[in-house]
Amino acid sequence: MQRDTSNALSFGNAVAAYELGRPSYPAAAVEWMLAQLGGEPAGRTFVDVGAGTGKFTAALLHRGAEVVAVEPDATMRATLSANLPEVRALEGTGEHLPVGDGSADLVTFAQAWHWVDEHAASAEIARALKATGALALVWNIRDDRVDWVQELTGIMGSSAAEDYDSIEPPLGAHLERSAYAEFFWENPLTRDQVIAMITSRSYIIAMGSDERAALLDRVEKLLDEHPHLAHRTVYPMPYVTRMTIARPLR
Repeated sequence: MQRDTSNALSFGNAVAAYELGRPSYPAAAVEWMLAQLGGEPAGRTFVDVGAGTGKFTAALLHRGAEVVAVEPDATMRATLSANLPEVRALEGTGEHLPVGDGSADLVTFAQAWHWVDEHAASAEIARALKATGALALVWNIRDDRVDWVQELTGIMGSSAAEDYDSIEPPLGAHLERSAYAEFFWENPLTRDQVIAMITSRSYIIAMGSDERAALLDRVEKLLDEHPHLAHRTVYPMPYVTRMTIARPLR
């Protein structure tokens, strides 16, 4: 699938906003993912690809597994290492993983699969996974069934993740889908975090300063005037976390 990946390495230009505004992931989703592996995590190797500053990587820690983070952006990778010094952080991409053949029990892509060439990445993941291993594709998507969130999306526009099929994400011939689940939850955000969530998005990072300022003015107006938001200091941002599990074909 051809897609625009020109902004894939833009996030390091807004690493502070990314850290402040991007959500973590619900514990129920992580536990469901690990249950798909079967057995205990101890002694296994988990590889988190497109790890960014470690938002999803952190959820894999302290379970007895070795956790390896793979991130192509040097600024994001440095922040991840500062946040999670116990994690081995390596330069790489989904198409070029810096791990050995058959070395990984679990490979994860959280908010990252829509940036890869799924055919090349699927072949590379199948190479890196053990025969019993699994791939987990994860997205946090704002729940637009809530009216003010729908209005916010109308102002912000859609991101690469929101335009992508995160319910049935495409896979290459080396992998097959084995499970799917959704998890609905709320992430409370201060106003500063709402703004950071917006300004950490790749296409907004790429905007001109005047265009970005005009967009943020409209966001501020929504927060000030919407009947469900006015006078709030914390905004309950609703999300659906979508998770697909895939297995290598042998």
